[in-house]
Amino acid sequence: MPDTIIIYSSTDGHTKTICRRLTNFLKDGDEIKIVSLDDVNELELSSFNKIIIGASIRYGKHSNKLYKFVDLNKDILNQRQSVFFSVNVVARKLEKSTPDTNPYIKKFLKISNWKPKKIGVFAGKLDYPNYGFFDKYAIKLIMFLTNGPTDTSQSYEFTDWSKVDEFAIQLGQN
Repeated sequence: MPDTIIIYSSTDGHTKTICRRLTNFLKDGDEIKIVSLDDVNELELSSFNKIIIGASIRYGKHSNKLYKFVDLNKDILNQRQSVFFSVNVVARKLEKSTPDTNPYIKKFLKISNWKPKKIGVFAGKLDYPNYGFFDKYAIKLIMFLTNGPTDTSQSYEFTDWSKVDEFAIQLGQN
């Protein structure tokens, strides 16, 4: 059985990409399993030493499935080396790019009442060309209101990969 499980909740796949990147820096010799939140109930969480959860934001919130998962597994999460990170476009702004300043992290931790051992936040990606009509224009409106990019013919990646790498290196040292 792998030593570490990385669980992702991703709307468009960028959080999964970040999860894969983390595996490049975790301890040599550790076995790592990456699984979607949709498929994690088939696994026995208590068999993993380290549980990493990465989750994206869509329309200002993490998925309801994530809250339910954390609520159902809080005892195991609190007994293990548990890690949480959020991926959201708000984190593109320096003043909202840390766990202490990111409103989605603060809201998630308050509602879930979970205390991960390590917390991270990464700026996400806007992929306008691949969004459906409703998502494209709803997100465009949100970006307009928050001074973000609104050209729907473009994709915008805000992820600071060196920040992701640094986070992963710290995880690998534990």
